[in-house]
Amino acid sequence: MSTRTGQQHRTAALLTLAQAREADCLEALAELVAVDSGSYSPAGVDRVGALVGRRLDGLGFETEHIRLPPVGDRRTGELLMGRKRGALPVRKGGRRILLAAHMDTVFEDGTAAARPFGLTGSRARGPGVSDDKGGLVCGLTALGVLQEAGLDQYAELVFLAVPDEEIGSPASRPVTEQVARDMHYALVLECARENGDVVIARKGVADFRLTVTGRAAHAGIEPERGANAALAAAHLTVALQALNDHWDEVTVNVGMVHAGTRTNIVCPEAELHVEVRSATVKGIQRARRAIEDIAARPAVAGTTVRVEQLDLCPPMEDTDASRQILRTAQKIGGELGLPFGAAATGGVGDANFIAGAGVPVLDGLGPVGGGDHSPDEWLDTTTVAPRVALLAALVAELGDSRNH
Repeated sequence: MSTRTGQQHRTAALLTLAQAREADCLEALAELVAVDSGSYSPAGVDRVGALVGRRLDGLGFETEHIRLPPVGDRRTGELLMGRKRGALPVRKGGRRILLAAHMDTVFEDGTAAARPFGLTGSRARGPGVSDDKGGLVCGLTALGVLQEAGLDQYAELVFLAVPDEEIGSPASRPVTEQVARDMHYALVLECARENGDVVIARKGVADFRLTVTGRAAHAGIEPERGANAALAAAHLTVALQALNDHWDEVTVNVGMVHAGTRTNIVCPEAELHVEVRSATVKGIQRARRAIEDIAARPAVAGTTVRVEQLDLCPPMEDTDASRQILRTAQKIGGELGLPFGAAATGGVGDANFIAGAGVPVLDGLGPVGGGDHSPDEWLDTTTVAPRVALLAALVAELGDSRNH
């Protein structure tokens, strides 16, 4: 039997195992959706973590619940990490693979009772059913399928479930980045796009604060002695927004402007908050230089502008290495009768931090869903078993470098 034929038989066997677990998968999904786990509901997030952790324990993972520092004066839930050694050491071609998902939702406590898990035909509904509890369950089920099939030709699997993705992962980001640095590949379990596509790229985001300093004066008696920071900020806003016409895949948005305290004072200080999004690191760097150049030449005499970069979420770039994962996934999809493409999105997620650590990433590997962050959130349950089989086969393929 050729290697290709053997892989096709393996994929078919994994699909059969995934189909046999479909009822259990939906039961686990209903159990998770029934728990309110908003980003600032640590007790609920920890309940989800306990449920997921028990399943990982049953699959032979060594699990750890990590308490994270508070975000301001508010606590998030604990981060859950599970590790499982495979039978193929790195020195013999084994690879370390990270599977990443999140346990938090955007919904307030009480939403799970108000909109409980339900099935209408093949559509499941409920808070977090797609984002990201469907992805969590898909990942756990795929790991169970791999175990049942006896497929352990990898160096290590790491399952990472964070508690704060919906608020930008401020507490969990350092852990995610540290874990990612030791991985060969990362598979992120956000749900697939509504048309079935996975995600090959996410824009990065840089936040800037521009502080304009002018000079106060009495607006009625001697306005000529002042230097109006509000006017300078207005000119800055126009100039910064005009940068949107300069480059493809780079957007600049002046989102907030604050200026002045009284109408009878020439405004002495203003502040602008600016967001830059780009598909590449080079795009963010180019935009930053342009912002600094504009700030160095304020339009109002007597004013100065200070530029500070407050934060950076690196882009998940469309790279040759991530394309290699995509090609492998699409080959497996063909064996499953599951064709799909690859989408790029302006939204950010934990895949950005993983990619920023230098790891090839493919995202959107959960089931097909949509309506995220809304009362209409849904999950197509007919896609659960095929997507579980796809994920399991992809882990098996990537875990052994001798396959490719």
